[in-house]
Amino acid sequence: MNRINRLFEEKKQGILSLYFCAGHPSPDSTADIIRTLASRGIDMLEVGIPFSDPMADGPVIQDAATKALRGGMSLRKLFTQLEGIRRDVDIPLVLMGYLNPIFHFGFEAFCRQCAECGIDGMIIPDLPFRDYMEHYKPVADRYGLRIIMLITPETSEERIRFIDEHTDGFIYMVSSAATTGAQKEFDDSKQAYFNRVNGMGLRHPRMIGFGISNRQTLEAAQRNAAGAIIGSRFVLLLDELHSADKALDRLLADLEH
Repeated sequence: MNRINRLFEEKKQGILSLYFCAGHPSPDSTADIIRTLASRGIDMLEVGIPFSDPMADGPVIQDAATKALRGGMSLRKLFTQLEGIRRDVDIPLVLMGYLNPIFHFGFEAFCRQCAECGIDGMIIPDLPFRDYMEHYKPVADRYGLRIIMLITPETSEERIRFIDEHTDGFIYMVSSAATTGAQKEFDDSKQAYFNRVNGMGLRHPRMIGFGISNRQTLEAAQRNAAGAIIGSRFVLLLDELHSADKALDRLLADLEH
């Protein structure tokens, strides 16, 4: 069974997933960060593929991607760093990146490398849904990979149901239509969005991401979905502390307040 599906079968609530950018804070830190976070009990990890124009990302993740690229990180180098990671780590691993570098690598070659390294799925924010259905999903399915789709407060009910019907794993609920970045709280409009999606009776679990950085936003996400995805706050702490252990300690302390 795909590890993403297994996680959501075994744990229905309170899932915590973290995002970080491959090659940040140092060029060779990726595998060590994965091992550290998995050993500390994080449920799932999203590893960002650095790109020069990450349109869905705020300034913190953009800065991390820029530093990673300057340090020589590439998709090919990332796959080299991930070789053998499954000897130490059993949690779901998801690659998050934009279509341009994946397209240039070759999508089938990308899927083959993912399968060989033990990657479970991918998030490609700028992948059009029609292209996903016609060209990308059949290839990913051959390699047992899940392509996770995002929904936002602006996504229509019809499209949400279509995504629910034609994807597998989980649905990524973006908390707002803005870019990534910490928020102090989720306002009434975001709560109305959560309530609307919760009332649809979807078959797939949801994870809420974008803006989670404190106890209030974490608890709101965990009340309204299977769990939360935290990116910008953790990336900022990694940049500041250059230690996954220390960054996680500080993040968990932030999430208690």
